[in-house]
Amino acid sequence: RGTDTVKAKIMSHPLYPALLTAFIECQKVGAPPEIVGRLSALAGDLHSDPGDRRQDPVPDPELDEFMETYCDVLVRYKQELTRPIQEADQFFRAMEIQKLGTAVLACQMEGGGSSEDEQEAGDVGGLPEITSHCAEDKELKSHLLNKYSGYLSSLWRDLSKKKKKGKLPRDARQKLLHWWQLHYRWPYPSELEKAALAESTGLDAKQINNWFINQRKRHWKPTPPAMEYMSQQQHPHPYGGASSSSSAPFRTTDGHYFAGGSA
Repeated sequence: RGTDTVKAKIMSHPLYPALLTAFIECQKVGAPPEIVGRLSALAGDLHSDPGDRRQDPVPDPELDEFMETYCDVLVRYKQELTRPIQEADQFFRAMEIQKLGTAVLACQMEGGGSSEDEQEAGDVGGLPEITSHCAEDKELKSHLLNKYSGYLSSLWRDLSKKKKKGKLPRDARQKLLHWWQLHYRWPYPSELEKAALAESTGLDAKQINNWFINQRKRHWKPTPPAMEYMSQQQHPHPYGGASSSSSAPFRTTDGHYFAGGSA
């Protein structure tokens, strides 16, 4: 199939290893150490196994441009994902340094009336105090983590949402378009149809709803036959015709109005 041919071309392209590396680097951002280790091992395996990449690939300027552009996009995407985490890490480090400086200043103020000799003696015998400061630093770090854990969790959710944003997978869009073409007269899938589409495409209900709303706004205009069809679906006649009773018009989720019955 055409999709398999495109996949084969991408996997045999000289920039495919760089593309995989950039993608894996994005997945590492914010991941636990054990997951980072697995991803690094996976990247090493992919680089050591060239697969079926050809030594002299057939020239394809359009594919070359796509691979270069996509690699650059992934690199920039990783930078965007990393920036908030780096800022949070810098914040924690600054707070730790500030706390340590405050502890040292307090220690100096407590011994402010002593002579230089006493201060030197205090420095020699001050190891227990340094140890206590280290314990305080650990307590501070734990306190900060508890205090800002909600913020970090929210930040991680935002990052996860960013990863999910973007175009739907090509195969999923093709299946949605196929359903759209078959039901163009009235492209409003039922809940059962949405569930079937979700299972076949791997998308969630929100993604499917948003896709159909945007598709109808951009590519579909209600016509009188469509209104008549919907009227028949809403108020079927006992003998197969449209109901002669009228009802109030209803409004769809994306802003279209239709009469509930025919005059």
